[in-house]
Amino acid sequence: MATRINKVIELLEAGQPIYQIGSHAGDELNYEAGKKAAGTWADFVNVGMEHGSFDMAGLDQFMRGLVDGGPTKSGHRTPAVIVEAPVEGSSAEVVRANAWQFRQILGRGVHGIFLTHAESPDAVREFVEACRFPFHKQGVGQGLGTGRRGVGSEPVSAPVWGLSINEYLEKADVWPLNPNGELVLGVKMENYRAASNADAIVEIPGISLAEWGSGDMVVSFGYRLSEAYPPPPEAAAARDRIMAACRRKGIAYLDGATPENVVEKLDAGAMLGGGNEEAARIGRAHTGRTMPV
Repeated sequence: MATRINKVIELLEAGQPIYQIGSHAGDELNYEAGKKAAGTWADFVNVGMEHGSFDMAGLDQFMRGLVDGGPTKSGHRTPAVIVEAPVEGSSAEVVRANAWQFRQILGRGVHGIFLTHAESPDAVREFVEACRFPFHKQGVGQGLGTGRRGVGSEPVSAPVWGLSINEYLEKADVWPLNPNGELVLGVKMENYRAASNADAIVEIPGISLAEWGSGDMVVSFGYRLSEAYPPPPEAAAARDRIMAACRRKGIAYLDGATPENVVEKLDAGAMLGGGNEEAARIGRAHTGRTMPV
């Protein structure tokens, strides 16, 4: 039986990699799509709103479909859902001006958010604060200010998690900063500015996931997307710096994988992310995973 609401957290606490479905360009979001995704082989659904539509009505129905199609074989009410927000993490000012996006997304009952193009530690700090209720105090005064998420959406989000309103308010905080939290916040360090600030970014409390964004990283160095595989030396060095920073701080580093390279990626320290069902099957066997899909 599941011991966590958020399947991603339960797996990471067990030292197990996580596997996703979902498109960065956005997927269909409606009730029937949610019911179908409830039976996915993946551990979490990546909802791509960076390039896909910012569809809150669709996301609301998708989450309801997940609940009605569940539970998962692992005993979780739903797979975890992590949304890529459209706002870019270029500066504190940009993130604060667009923090309404986080409130809207979290209010649908999702389990996490990715901040794209996270290139400034101050932007990441604003991101974390915007996703926290003010009464959660872990980390406040130690790298974080008081949270700024307001109450009002919990009558919608709490039923998705299968909780009362008061239970949701206690659980809807960032893990692992709050060990009892059920939200995961991720940063996508996907350009050369982000890579240069990686060591400072990972010092911001409240982050549990990070990606390096191979396509955007290569393009940020002036290459064409067709030159991304294998990555040119500058991009590969940026990837290695991001991975090293994540490992130093115990942040789960995510990367893409294929059936041919998933074992190599896992042995290098990636906690995965992208990949198809066959790559996940091979990876799960390699790490001795016992939790059902």
